[in-house]
Amino acid sequence: MDIVNQSCPRAKNNISLETFPLVYSPLDLNISFYFNCSSSYTSSVDPISCLKNSERKQSFVYFSENETDDYDWHAYCQEKIVVTVLKNDHEIQSGGLITGFGAAMNNGFVLDWMKAGECAECEGSGGFCGYNQTNKHSMCICKDDSIVVKSCKKENPWNWKRKLAIGVSAAVFGALVVFLAMYLYQRRKKNRYTMSYVSQSFTASDPSLLKDAEKGSQYFGVHVFTYDELEEATNNFDSARELGDGGFGTVYYGQLHDGRRVAVKRLYENNYKRVEQFMNEVEILTRLRHPNLVSLFGCTSRHSRELLLVYEYISNGTVADHLHGRKTKPGALPWHIRMNIAVDTASALKYLHASEIIHRDVKTNNILLDDHFCVKVADFGLSRLFPTHATHISTAPQGTPGYVDPEYHECYQLTSKSDVYSFGVMLIELISSLPAVDITRHRHEINLSNMAINKIQNQALHELVDPALGFESDFKVRKMINAVAELAFRCLQSSKDMRPTMEEVVDTLLDIQSDGKHKKSQPEVLDISADDDVVLLKDDPPPPSPDSNVVSKSTTPNASG
Repeated sequence: MDIVNQSCPRAKNNISLETFPLVYSPLDLNISFYFNCSSSYTSSVDPISCLKNSERKQSFVYFSENETDDYDWHAYCQEKIVVTVLKNDHEIQSGGLITGFGAAMNNGFVLDWMKAGECAECEGSGGFCGYNQTNKHSMCICKDDSIVVKSCKKENPWNWKRKLAIGVSAAVFGALVVFLAMYLYQRRKKNRYTMSYVSQSFTASDPSLLKDAEKGSQYFGVHVFTYDELEEATNNFDSARELGDGGFGTVYYGQLHDGRRVAVKRLYENNYKRVEQFMNEVEILTRLRHPNLVSLFGCTSRHSRELLLVYEYISNGTVADHLHGRKTKPGALPWHIRMNIAVDTASALKYLHASEIIHRDVKTNNILLDDHFCVKVADFGLSRLFPTHATHISTAPQGTPGYVDPEYHECYQLTSKSDVYSFGVMLIELISSLPAVDITRHRHEINLSNMAINKIQNQALHELVDPALGFESDFKVRKMINAVAELAFRCLQSSKDMRPTMEEVVDTLLDIQSDGKHKKSQPEVLDISADDDVVLLKDDPPPPSPDSNVVSKSTTPNASG
């Protein structure tokens, strides 16, 4: 997906076919990329002009047979990636390698079966050649759905009987096993919620932390509901009661026997990763108490057929719904309410960080609103407990595109500043009413963070602000939006060390909201020289640019989702 429809794609990984019964075709050739080479690197080809970076490092591409020696690139370049393309690609033939590699990568390449000879007899008999990944053997799938070793041609029945007498029963048994697996797979597609794996995984996850439902009716100190009472509360998980869909599961509206209105989150599928996220959310939410965090009422037992989480019901949707979703109405979310949302959300994140917890999926879809537009931060399935005195956690990047900290994405180091970056994206959403990612926007503005950084650096914030907020007509609103945009800009810095902490974010937002009355006795923010990346905003909006097509080059790298 990183290269689709891009004229200058940046190859990401070297690809191996070792685990597949496939090989590259003679129709293919390899091209080699050398990325971020120093100026002292000498090359027989010109650098790729569209991949130059702000540090004046250059990148090169070669046909593999013409590439430089290994000792050259190890000494001067940061990375080498080999990409397979079609040998006769017309883009390379007509435009040259440097200008044509993008289109060539988009056109793909050809793979052959490693055991193509074994497929000939099968395909000649009208079957389809397949491969058993477990046993590393080819197989032949016939039109009647039977699975044989080589050919679908029917043999003489007497030959078949003789072979059956001397051992074909083993092959029949194998075919039955495969058929049973296919049948179970179809059952799973029809009903993705099953019982056995979930129950076993839940039991095995950490038995020492759990009390049996029959003994104590509690997990981690929260109430355990029966599956039947939650099924009844949600009218058998009626699709008309769906409140939302996320990466973890579907959420349904329900009402308990005691009259409480609840939101019931239903776990997707039956794999260990989902069980781990379920356990994680239960453990974290039961140890937290904050007015801006959603409350967990309970969950189902590990003996239940499904894993379900039961939360307080928050009636007014998400911040995303009101900014650019199903509840969007012009003027319905004025600036003072958006300011309250920012303060409440920042306060909740400050509390989480003080409790040594990183949310890891801060986004407007996870910020719920009640009828009075008070915030409830939700969805802790991806959250991580942060070890005391640790500077970071090394973990594979997770989160939502458009909100993921680029330093975390690049270095695999999760810190509390990763939440700060995501919160910066949310601040820009509150200012602009635009979604964090929109593929219909210009390619350099698909990520809202990139768009905001460019607008702020070019002193064109007025082009980003939602016109319904009164930025041009209300001096007080303009002053506050300018200050919030400046804070968001600091949160969106590519280096985590340049971002404020959530405690600093809360103090700054309260100062902005109270027009400086909340300010504590602390040193003034250091003056920033003209050479620094951070550009402070003025209270007055800048005049429109005489040439709207002129965009200065951003000094901040793209935020990767």
